[in-house]
Amino acid sequence: MQKYILRRLLISIPLILAIITIVFVMLRVAIPGDPVYTLAGETASPELIEAIRQKYGLDRPVWEQYFIFLGNAARGDLGNSLKFGEPVSSVLAKAFPFTVLLTVLSVGIGTGFGLLAGVITAVRRGSWIDRLSMLIVVFFNAFPTFWLGLILILVFSVGLRVLPVEGYSTWRHFVLPVITLSVGETALIARLTRSSLLEILGGDYVRTARSKGLAERRIVLVHALKNSLIPIITVVGLSFAGLLGGAVITESIFGLPGVGRLTIAAIADLDYPMIQGGVLLVAVSFVLVNLAVDVIYAVVDPRIHYE
Repeated sequence: MQKYILRRLLISIPLILAIITIVFVMLRVAIPGDPVYTLAGETASPELIEAIRQKYGLDRPVWEQYFIFLGNAARGDLGNSLKFGEPVSSVLAKAFPFTVLLTVLSVGIGTGFGLLAGVITAVRRGSWIDRLSMLIVVFFNAFPTFWLGLILILVFSVGLRVLPVEGYSTWRHFVLPVITLSVGETALIARLTRSSLLEILGGDYVRTARSKGLAERRIVLVHALKNSLIPIITVVGLSFAGLLGGAVITESIFGLPGVGRLTIAAIADLDYPMIQGGVLLVAVSFVLVNLAVDVIYAVVDPRIHYE
């Protein structure tokens, strides 16, 4: 397992390098605008413009800027943010905990309720509980995130005035963002759990277990559910990695200072170092989460071995 993990990490280095290279080139070639004028203003003097270019190394050729960035990044230095004037790593370190907390709560709650709903509907297949649950699941799965977030604000913040609209100082500020993200996660996991369980419950070994007189609860929760976890783990891992990259819409709606909102602001301000650092953080998060998912596969299913 250790050799497999090391090999995966080594293979991931060219992938991360390719992503960073594409973003670096597109920022300077494909995207219009000059970050210096965004920082100094359109009416800034030529001397000030030139001083800012020299300060941030933007007066050098693009290829030279690229290799300087790679060399600094290899040492953990992502440069200074053009907007904040602070090291990019420090700004990201302040924003990342909010994104991690929002991701853990949303994916955890959504996965828990999704598994519960999926198991109940699979066991009660064809009943009114199954049909009603799937109707609710499909209904909420079709909700756009931004629309659901705005509706929750109108109901609980504007109408009932029981929950705050934005901020992050208390646990109450995270209730609406977590609900916004976990609803879609619940619906997705519920549908996937139901379909996976129905396939497993129709297997020969399940019929054999029933013929031996095993309790239905044990058959479902111990045997069937465990064997249906592989696709569920995959989806949960992708959701987790995606949200770690920044729940852009949700963070913007509820005013949470997470990575997603920070990256969007950096794009609007043409803050090259911040954009590059944000993309690097997202890429590394995807790599590590996908690696963790593969390791969990082997833990859940002993038949899976990595050489």
